[in-house]
Amino acid sequence: MTADAPAAPTQAPPSGRTPPPGGSRALRVWRSVRVPAAVVTALVTVSVLLSLGAEQFPTGRLEPESVSPDGTRALVNVLEQDRDVHVTRSSAAAEEAVAAAGDDTVLAVFLDHRLLPEELDSLAALDVDTVLVQPSTRSLEAFAPGVEMTGREESRGFLETPYSPECDLPAAEAAGAAYVGGELYTAPEGAVACYPGEDGHALVQVRGDGTATTVLGTGRPLTNTALGSGGNAALALNLLAAEDVVWLRPDPPRQEGGTSLWNLLPLGLRWSLVPLVATLALLALWRGRRMGGLVPESLPVVVRASETTEGRAGLYQSRKARDRAAAALRAGFLERTVPKLGLNTDAAPEAVVAAVAERTGGDPAHLRELLHPGRPDPYAGDDDSLVRLADELNECARRLR
Repeated sequence: MTADAPAAPTQAPPSGRTPPPGGSRALRVWRSVRVPAAVVTALVTVSVLLSLGAEQFPTGRLEPESVSPDGTRALVNVLEQDRDVHVTRSSAAAEEAVAAAGDDTVLAVFLDHRLLPEELDSLAALDVDTVLVQPSTRSLEAFAPGVEMTGREESRGFLETPYSPECDLPAAEAAGAAYVGGELYTAPEGAVACYPGEDGHALVQVRGDGTATTVLGTGRPLTNTALGSGGNAALALNLLAAEDVVWLRPDPPRQEGGTSLWNLLPLGLRWSLVPLVATLALLALWRGRRMGGLVPESLPVVVRASETTEGRAGLYQSRKARDRAAAALRAGFLERTVPKLGLNTDAAPEAVVAAVAERTGGDPAHLRELLHPGRPDPYAGDDDSLVRLADELNECARRLR
């Protein structure tokens, strides 16, 4: 019988770090970065979504980049599919675009009232076909002499009958009826007039020197909201049928320089402000140094009556204010005496003098001069007179006891 073999001893793991319980290194990295990655992803997503609605398109009537109902971006996009469209914002830029374009070019002018007369004359001198949309009177004189505005009709709504061309202009005949109401014109001899109204035609084309100038009484058929109605789109494409279209919509004129309100004042008025300011300064200096009346205020501590009396007397003496000192002596006497005489504090001077004379047996005329003197005050001439006033008031008060 054989003995059992001894069991093999179990080996301890080698010294050092044990394998992490969390798994592989990639898993640990993922667990550490997943929260920051989620936050960053959320922020980027929100930023992108917000930026999609932050794009701002230009606005304005007949603006080629505007998507609003009165803009013309839809027409520009259609034109760009088979021709080159050059949008310009000034007459100088339009002239450069016409010079750089080919022979088959048409110039479309919008809002020409923003251009100066010399700019209109310069554009009219270009050897290029031109389309004027609701032009000004000055523009008609420069581009199409003889064409005059004779009336105006409101654009007909989509549910009403559009205007019929009733002319032999190929662009109008191909487009057919269109909603072109607006300004109406009379056509000179040799011109082609289309879309008649009560007082004229909504479209007139004048030819001369190998070029054609087309006058359209309104820009509404070219707008985003009306382009798809009736023959508006066909009329717009036919009028702008060229390899290069120079679209001129001038920006509003910018104000250069300016002036201030001071510069608008006359020179004489500006100089008159100098003595006025000097007078106000002198008045302020005089009023600031002028001695005003005494302001009574309560003392912060309790002092003897004799100290306050001496202090006030010193102020009167330093300023030689004998009239104020005399008035103070009389006011104190009357304040103490009138109630004892059975009179009110607002009793008339004659009543007070009569009552004092009756009680003391004094001369009413002298008492009148003592208590209610005229001007000048006989007791305010010098210090001796002021002392005599105090003595006589004390004597009168003694007799009234």
